[in-house]
Amino acid sequence: MVQRLTYRKHCRYNTKGNRQKHVRTPGGRLVLQRMTKYAKGPACGDCGCKLYGVKAVRPYALRRLKKRERRVSRAYGGSRCAKCVRLRIMRAFLIEEQKCVKQVLAEKISQQKEAEAPKKKKGKA
Repeated sequence: MVQRLTYRKHCRYNTKGNRQKHVRTPGGRLVLQRMTKYAKGPACGDCGCKLYGVKAVRPYALRRLKKRERRVSRAYGGSRCAKCVRLRIMRAFLIEEQKCVKQVLAEKISQQKEAEAPKKKKGKA
């Protein structure tokens, strides 16, 4: 007949955080061993895709990892995926370019106005 087992910890209910595994000891007894939850793994904050190069571990185990295992050596490494970082850099560059173009156009318009203003005065006089 199968040996009946009781939970070894405080939680006495079959919840997803209290999963147990039947293990036979070298002495021949059956005991329950606690199983850890599976980690979902980090995801990109913008698009939600899985981050490569970052270990998928539970939050407490993440503290024990080395810094190079927690993140990727890149801007926004361990937070955003490479595709989103590329888009951010491109967007920032294009916005700066747009500002420069606006400034150049404004200067050109002001120069045209200055050139036209004296001609009108000469025509009137």
